[in-house]
Amino acid sequence: MNNLKEQIQVNPESNAKEKLTSAEQGKLWATYTGNTMCICVLSYMLNHVEDLEIREVLEKGLSLSKQFVQSIKEILVHEDYPIPKGFSEEDVNVNAPRLFHDEFYLHYLKYVGKAGASLYAIGVPLVTRPDVRTFLTQCLEATTKFLNEVNKTLISKGFMSKPTLIPYPKKVEFIKKQSYLNGFFGNIRPLQALEITHLFDNIENNATSKAVLIGFSQVAQTKEARDYFQRGKAIAAKHYEIFSTMLQKENLSSPPIFDPLVTTSTIAPFSDKLMMFHKLDMFAMRIRAYGNALSMCARHDIAEKLGRLTLEVGNFVEDGANIMIEHGWLEQPPQAADRDALVYNNKTE
Repeated sequence: MNNLKEQIQVNPESNAKEKLTSAEQGKLWATYTGNTMCICVLSYMLNHVEDLEIREVLEKGLSLSKQFVQSIKEILVHEDYPIPKGFSEEDVNVNAPRLFHDEFYLHYLKYVGKAGASLYAIGVPLVTRPDVRTFLTQCLEATTKFLNEVNKTLISKGFMSKPTLIPYPKKVEFIKKQSYLNGFFGNIRPLQALEITHLFDNIENNATSKAVLIGFSQVAQTKEARDYFQRGKAIAAKHYEIFSTMLQKENLSSPPIFDPLVTTSTIAPFSDKLMMFHKLDMFAMRIRAYGNALSMCARHDIAEKLGRLTLEVGNFVEDGANIMIEHGWLEQPPQAADRDALVYNNKTE
């Protein structure tokens, strides 16, 4: 990881005359908040991991998150910009009993790594200030390299569930009939490769999410958080079943559930604030994953299911945000000026 430490570096002084744009503020804020959360989670996992290879991967993930956070601090301090609160030692008890088995740590790292890569990839083409663009590019490159290491370890341990095999085409063909789009009636074609890919990805995400929610629901300290996690578990289970059934109907395999990788501990390693934010953030990323899948699926039945399930996830995220607001847990991201408030507030007639 020494070489990665040399890569993740910024020079905010070289951009002294350029203010941070809305895209740059937003991406830096989200990256900082998400990685402070990861520092808490990975620090706890490292206190329990026994497998040496998995420990090494966890250490690399923790090192990356710390580097990302430090680099953002340097940029914001130079701008005299308030450092987000994010998450800290007060949100984690690393000495709490083990909540997940070692194997699950790898599935979890893949789960959050995919979310991070998506965050950075979308940011790179939108930012203009050289130091922030370089930083997000480095984040994307380092996260991609890290995900490759996670997958390599999953494969070497025999824990990797690979997307199903399909036959090679015998020749290049073009679509000749509109029935290619059918999904409910008439001649329904087999799933094509990209549809299988995105169904598989979302099955895998829901399997991991469900296991996290099982653990969080066991250790949550408030009834509202506990009920919210139970509801999220039911949603993840339903979505897993819907997508898996679509593959199985065509004799295609799907990823397994990870429920047995959760222990029976009921002692909280994390604050309810951290756990609520974690699931709020990851379900929000699920909306993006479903949107990506929708853009690649031509069959009407798949598109209908993805649209309906996206709405369900959106309602779940909104309800979670309301709970966090009620408890004063939801930190406000950077936002545009409220011009009406500037006009009418603090004015004497």
